[in-house]
Amino acid sequence: MRELTRSNDPVWLSWLTSLLADAGIPSHLLDTHMSLLEGSIAAIPRRVMVADEDFDEARRLMEAGKDAVS
Repeated sequence: MRELTRSNDPVWLSWLTSLLADAGIPSHLLDTHMSLLEGSIAAIPRRVMVADEDFDEARRLMEAGKDAVS
């Protein structure tokens, strides 16, 4: 598994995991419970993880999506 990105933005994370799922790329969101426990200080961002073999495609989709949203 490789870390694709990390963020405290729940909307961005939801959008990204949905984008990856639509492309058939399984992803795992780590540190969700820890970020909820620490409160609203945003000290622990959630990490989006993908399989090593899916990393390049997931990175490409994420970057293309960022450009489309901006």
